[in-house]
Amino acid sequence: MEKMDKIDKKLLSLLQENARYPLKYLASQVFLSSPAVSARIERLEKQGIISGYHADVEPVTLGYHITAFINLQLEPKQKPEFYPFISSCPNVLECNCVTGTFSMLIKVCFPSTQALDTFIGHLQEYGKTETQIVFSTPVKNRGINITELEPTE
Repeated sequence: MEKMDKIDKKLLSLLQENARYPLKYLASQVFLSSPAVSARIERLEKQGIISGYHADVEPVTLGYHITAFINLQLEPKQKPEFYPFISSCPNVLECNCVTGTFSMLIKVCFPSTQALDTFIGHLQEYGKTETQIVFSTPVKNRGINITELEPTE
């Protein structure tokens, strides 16, 4: 992997801020030509540093008023059956294999507590659960602070 320089870091910061910034604007911010910026972005994509571009959608405006984190105690032998199940659930925003008493941390979004309760019932076929319902989110997903990254080797 090529070493990232200040320009790469600035581009990553800008793209995390708004992935739809025009190439011309990005180029003006890093003092390079548009083709040079385009080549850098393509390299960052090929290296897997940029893994995709996404729109931030506000769940509440679409009727999904309940966001929750569900901890699930899952036996390792259940993973081959559980992973396809959890991947197929459209209300699952994120699923992480974690350390601690519970082995899975699942972020979900539902229109009602009844729908959440039904989903938890399905999860409990795999193991014990513990759920926290989100009241508010004072810090939303904001990406990685690129300027704080140590230089790559």
